[in-house]
Amino acid sequence: MEPGPPSGSRPTEQGPCLSGLLGAHQAAPASSPSAAGAEPGRCPLSVAAVLPAGGCGERMGVPTPKQFCPILERPLISYTLQALERVCWIKDIVVAVTSENMEAMNSIIQKYQHKRISLVEAGGTRHRSIFNGLKALAEDQPDSKLSKPEVVIIHDAVRPFVEEDVLFKVVIAAKEHGAAGAIRPLVSTVISPSADGCLDHSLERARYRASEMPQAFLFDVIYEAYQQCSDYDLEFGTECLQLALKYCHTNAKLVEGSPDLWKVTYKRDLYAAESIIKERISQEICVVMDTKEGEEHIGLLLEAVLKCELNHVKITSGALQHAGSDLQRIISEQCYNFVCVNVMTSDFQDTQKLLSILEESNLSTLYPVVVVSVHFLDFKLATLGQKMENLMWIRGFAKEMKRRNILLCGLLVCYPQDEQKLQESLKQAAIIIAALIKERNSGLVGQLLVA
Repeated sequence: MEPGPPSGSRPTEQGPCLSGLLGAHQAAPASSPSAAGAEPGRCPLSVAAVLPAGGCGERMGVPTPKQFCPILERPLISYTLQALERVCWIKDIVVAVTSENMEAMNSIIQKYQHKRISLVEAGGTRHRSIFNGLKALAEDQPDSKLSKPEVVIIHDAVRPFVEEDVLFKVVIAAKEHGAAGAIRPLVSTVISPSADGCLDHSLERARYRASEMPQAFLFDVIYEAYQQCSDYDLEFGTECLQLALKYCHTNAKLVEGSPDLWKVTYKRDLYAAESIIKERISQEICVVMDTKEGEEHIGLLLEAVLKCELNHVKITSGALQHAGSDLQRIISEQCYNFVCVNVMTSDFQDTQKLLSILEESNLSTLYPVVVVSVHFLDFKLATLGQKMENLMWIRGFAKEMKRRNILLCGLLVCYPQDEQKLQESLKQAAIIIAALIKERNSGLVGQLLVA
């Protein structure tokens, strides 16, 4: 399945909790788009998730298992865990990893502050890993923090773009039908070759669908299926819905999924996933500038040009004054891009204040934060060479910030000029800012660029 375009403009916020959604004999229709459309019941719907993550990634062609391959210097599986953690009604997330990767997985959980995660040892195959995850949920031991859920979601560790909407749909469908899974239209026609390598027959593409993840099951249904499963199916099977049908006679409800459900399988998929993530976290830019009320500063012109030139991006503004309360709000809303206009031409204090606020917020834990420190050169006060020399210390400071996942670059805009040349410089500055934010190229960290 080839990657599709991102469905949202930025990382998804945590959705409303699915508390008291369905009673023991109540079921919402499988087409319900959100928890708001379901009728509340007397008992909460208990949901857990199992992620098999024991694969070695042979098709990826890299020594690192694909679930641990870095995207923007963060392991792929961390993005998938984050997608599930945003869904507050998923009570437990069980990840099956190999014994040799258990320590690495614990480090990922700690570094990226993942919650509600439990680890179990993976089996030798996908089905055996899933079975181990189900066993951990079924045991319900007194000293265990896990308890048996009513519905269990099975997802892939290498499908990081799953949204709450499709998770909700498969859970509700599983509640009603016993099993449910996401599907997508086939991209290519499926053919069956003969023993001698010639075409035997082809399938009518319009009649078939690609089985995707996530899938959801009544826990007792899928756990019974795995308990009855033959060694052959555990060793060579790949489809959980088929196990529910074969061993429990449960016909799964098929739910149309979005293009975002594609699986990272090949090396090129890593680049596609990185591109989607960059696109999502580049949709808002905060211009930070402290000016006195009524003061006309060239930074205001830069902000206006950014709004005009980058009309597909949300441009907000924040001030460092009054402890940066408006800035704190913008940070809490997960803006990962900042243009700091240093009002005093020879000063860097505004950027330093901003960096301190960003460090304290821990905003850069999950995604790299881009900070462009903008300075203006007045030819009447200093030459270009003198100004650049005064700002070259940004390189050393940027190295320290990079360790905190904050990508700091400098931008020098020449001023004053005649109005036409000034507008050209500001447009060039907007282009440079857009490129720095979109590409998030760590090779440009600490560089001082000139517009």
